[in-house]
Amino acid sequence: MTTLLETLDGGTRYLEKRGIEDARRNMQMLIAHQLGCTRMDLYLKFDQPMEEKDLVPLREALKKRGEGVPLQHLLGTVWFHGNEFKTDARALIPRPETEELAEMVLKLPDLPEAARVLDMGCGSGVLGLSLASARPDWQVVVADVSPDALALTRENAAAIGLANVDFVESDLFAAVDGPFDLIVANLPYVPETDRPTLTREVMHDPDLALFGGPDGLDVIRRFTPQAIEKLSPGGHIALEIGHDQASHVARLLQDAGFTAVEVKTDLSGIARFPFARKS
Repeated sequence: MTTLLETLDGGTRYLEKRGIEDARRNMQMLIAHQLGCTRMDLYLKFDQPMEEKDLVPLREALKKRGEGVPLQHLLGTVWFHGNEFKTDARALIPRPETEELAEMVLKLPDLPEAARVLDMGCGSGVLGLSLASARPDWQVVVADVSPDALALTRENAAAIGLANVDFVESDLFAAVDGPFDLIVANLPYVPETDRPTLTREVMHDPDLALFGGPDGLDVIRRFTPQAIEKLSPGGHIALEIGHDQASHVARLLQDAGFTAVEVKTDLSGIARFPFARKS
């Protein structure tokens, strides 16, 4: 019979031939998911024979991964800020940078103890639900134009067991009632011209959540003047944007009347997170 190590080595070679980066880690994750164990547990099982009941679904998952289906979709979940979130094709795959944004937001000064918070364009809900989980005294509204994405957020909120979250299907602020002490948003910001350069994995994300018009800023242009109207005086706004959009978005925030505009960098040094306040 084929051992676990032989399965790992063979699957790694298969993924490498199909251009999958970090192929061995991908294969480790697929095997661990199938066997219901951790990646570290695999090292204690290398000589263990792989049973056919595990090999059949593993081969199917391996084939899909080789075709570019994201690992997160095949595993079905992703860890984000201490909670496990369901992830699938209904919303963006959560990115590590968004977890950085959550940390920054939780350190903001001057927020009321029982703050009212809005996550606009919530997708799978990782940002807004992480804030709700970390601060149960906050009341968090999660909003998205996509009913499919909002349904995924509801599932994640229920799995985490959150009671301080409201859900609104809305095209930006059309169905959202303010005011809020804090608005966070990871809106579509990929320029349409970048479509040919995106990876197979990224193209499994919904177009609605990815693309923001010719320069990527169409949705953010609509968002900024509406957002300031929904903030309480002194309220904060925090965004995630593309790697080369900092100066443009800072100007949009200033033009909308925001003050204290600052674009913070991610761990790679990229100006990624515009913060501002309503005076």
